[in-house]
Amino acid sequence: MGDQRVDNALTALVEILVPPLNDEDAASLDERRDDALALAKDILESHPKSSVVPDVNHIADIIKRKLQLNRDRDTEEADRVSQLLPRLLEQPVLNHKWAILSLLNELADLDSVDVDALALNGHRPRGGSPHNGRRAGPLNTSSQEQHHPRAPENPLSTNGLPQMPTRDTRPSRGRGTLGDLGRRSPPRNEPAVTTPDPKEEGESDNMKMTKPTETTLLHDLPFTLQGLSTTYLPFPSRSTLKLPPLLPLPVISLLHTLAEPSLLYRVLSGFVESRDEGLVGQSLRSAIGMELRSYLGLLATLEGEIRRAIATVNPEEPRGGIGKAGVTLKRCVVWTREATMGLRLMTLMAEEAKSRKEGQLITMIHSFSSSHGDPFVAAFAERMLTKVTRPFYDMLRQWIYNGELSDPYHEFFVHEPSPKHDGSGPIDPRRAPATSVWEDKYKMEVDMIPSIITEEFARKVFLIGKSLNFIRYSCGDSSWVEAYCKDASRELHYGDTATLESSIDKAYKTTMARLIHLMDNKFQLFEHLRALKKYLLLGQGDFIALLMESLASNLDRPAGSQQRHTLTAQLEYAIRGSNAQYDSPEALRRLDARLLDLSHGESGWDVFTLEYKVDAPVDVVITAWASKEYLVVFNFLWRIKRVEFALGSTWRRCMTGARGVLATIEDSQSKDWKHARCCTAEMIHFVNQLQYYILFEVIEASWDQLEAATTKPGATLDDLIEAHTAYLKAITHKGLLGSARSSATGSREDSFFTSQLHHILKTMLAYKDVVDGLYSFSVAEFTRRQEKNARLETATAKGGRGLADDDSLHSPSPNLAAAKPLLNPNPNGISRAESPFPISTGALAATTAADSTDAILSALRLRLGELSKDFRTRVNVLLGDLMVQPDADMKFLGVVMNFNDVYTPRKRRRERAGK
Repeated sequence: MGDQRVDNALTALVEILVPPLNDEDAASLDERRDDALALAKDILESHPKSSVVPDVNHIADIIKRKLQLNRDRDTEEADRVSQLLPRLLEQPVLNHKWAILSLLNELADLDSVDVDALALNGHRPRGGSPHNGRRAGPLNTSSQEQHHPRAPENPLSTNGLPQMPTRDTRPSRGRGTLGDLGRRSPPRNEPAVTTPDPKEEGESDNMKMTKPTETTLLHDLPFTLQGLSTTYLPFPSRSTLKLPPLLPLPVISLLHTLAEPSLLYRVLSGFVESRDEGLVGQSLRSAIGMELRSYLGLLATLEGEIRRAIATVNPEEPRGGIGKAGVTLKRCVVWTREATMGLRLMTLMAEEAKSRKEGQLITMIHSFSSSHGDPFVAAFAERMLTKVTRPFYDMLRQWIYNGELSDPYHEFFVHEPSPKHDGSGPIDPRRAPATSVWEDKYKMEVDMIPSIITEEFARKVFLIGKSLNFIRYSCGDSSWVEAYCKDASRELHYGDTATLESSIDKAYKTTMARLIHLMDNKFQLFEHLRALKKYLLLGQGDFIALLMESLASNLDRPAGSQQRHTLTAQLEYAIRGSNAQYDSPEALRRLDARLLDLSHGESGWDVFTLEYKVDAPVDVVITAWASKEYLVVFNFLWRIKRVEFALGSTWRRCMTGARGVLATIEDSQSKDWKHARCCTAEMIHFVNQLQYYILFEVIEASWDQLEAATTKPGATLDDLIEAHTAYLKAITHKGLLGSARSSATGSREDSFFTSQLHHILKTMLAYKDVVDGLYSFSVAEFTRRQEKNARLETATAKGGRGLADDDSLHSPSPNLAAAKPLLNPNPNGISRAESPFPISTGALAATTAADSTDAILSALRLRLGELSKDFRTRVNVLLGDLMVQPDADMKFLGVVMNFNDVYTPRKRRRERAGK
């Protein structure tokens, strides 16, 4: 065998089993032992490979059972074996424990015979080798001379996890001595996966007790299928069923199939008895419990059939005639096949229920009914969905008819986040501000939407319930909600898709129509939007003009000297003196004048603003963000309006003076005033086009879109919020206030426009101040000339020679003194950075402190030229940026401002990108 350990062991064993005989010499003893050793090696080499999987625990149980069933032995021996087996299994030096126990088990089946007398009491065989022919003496004993009872069937052959044999399991017949040896040696029990040899009919009584018949198995089968232990089919644990040994392989296979529903039933019974913190989970347990009761009904019917079949059994027929009775194990497998599939499917649902949320659990069950190819599985899942989805449809019904979220275990796809708490005390989320009630009180979790409804359908459901809740708690119309619920409420259940869709569509239309009606009529949402457009977006022209005229004298003073009650009084005066007096008192009551945060060096123009107050539930649409956007737009338009008002006042003064005061000094200042009037006209044109573009091309066009979106049939509150948000974004973007981003650079393009426009407006105001200084200088020059002429006339009338020409240079003039501060680029000691309208770079030429008219006039001319140049440069840059805008209206603004090509647009950004 090539294994030194086996050779040594066989040699030691032969020396013990073949002792020396009386008067036997050493040569004969060695020859006899060599023959015995050769015989043992032949036996080992001729032994077929076992087709049984080695299982130490299994063979140990067989030995224990054999000792317990053998009543001739003492019970203490069985207990001793039970104690010794664990010690054997713990020995690390033994590698073939199963083989040792199997050998001991086979040896235990032999009768008590004198092995020495049987095998070794004789002389050496004569005439040939021990490997050829028959042996003489004791080794030539025939099977007739020495009778041994046959051993019972090997218990390993039926329940030892048989394998397919890898080679021929029949004994080798190549050597005659092996056949003789097989007749002399104790019969070996071969493990088999087929029917035992017909010759082996003499079974012992104890083994008959351990091998149940099919009738016995059928009698115990209904209890086993219910998860109850029986004599031959016990359950050692919840997930284990122990099959009896000594059964044919086909019966074992059938019992394996029938064991599956038994074990699944035990698992599902434990799942049904467990607790779950969720309505859908409880519903799943209830549905599985109902299916298990139906399964028990099937077992009751099966038990009745088995009892009737057992009653007709004839013990004299093969298998007791159970086949003719109509009930066999195979037929029980067929009858329980669909039930087993249902138990298998419910077990999968129970396992998934441990790791999935409720909406996801419904989706998983629905996937079996909608996409599984087996009709039985699809029908079974449909039946389960009808029961499992009942809590879901109850919550859905409460949501779409009452606007209440009845979800104690957070299983619905709509959930209510915890309200934000500032620590000031307990707050009621139902009484929270309308904005938080609509936007933040309820959220929809897309992951929790079951597949039995679409996402679009779920969003419609979410909007219905949120609107009903908003009507009840924010709009104070709970009576309508209760009446609507009483009239429209109906039962919803799985499978009635047509009724569900019609109910949702009807509830959606009714709820949205009621909410829009309340917002329009009761809370006058659209009236508030029109008031915002009139007063904050300067849509009421006469009101804005009168307000600016009445406030001009006050707002010219520093910001710190402004009084809020004075501004409020002027606001009331502007309302009564314009068509605004005919507007709704509710809207006028919400309009107020206030001051922004003060900073050093600011004037009243910089801190004055109008405010329009809104409250719940209108603040759902006109949010805090929207109010801030309105404030930004008003401040921008108010600045443009102020520049227009200032330039208009200067233009009127210039036109009036041109026919009077300025006409007398055209000899010295005609070119200056011509240039000033041309530049002032350019600025007025620029401001008028900019104002027209924002008020009409932007605001009016966006207002038309807002009205179209809010008046379309079926509009929802979300549509109103979205349309109003788009309305404000269009104004801030197209109105050059900054919200869009450049696709190339990623920076805010409109912020460049805003900055450019602010600098241009500041330049205009500075130019207006210098023109006013030039006008004061011209008036001073006119006054000086008038005084000179008067003195000449007086002196001439008295007969004097008149005044010297330079006398007038020393005569003070209040108008000339008024023009001096305008020459200082930083009046009142305020730096350019702190000035509300700082003038761009380029200093005026230094003037002397002397009251020289020529020096003052030169400084004014230099200042006018510098501001005019700065204005044109900034306008060129602005027009260049407008030319590359993708928006057609913004491009058109640049065309209108430069309709006669008087400007040369500069594409500053592209030049910088090229560099």
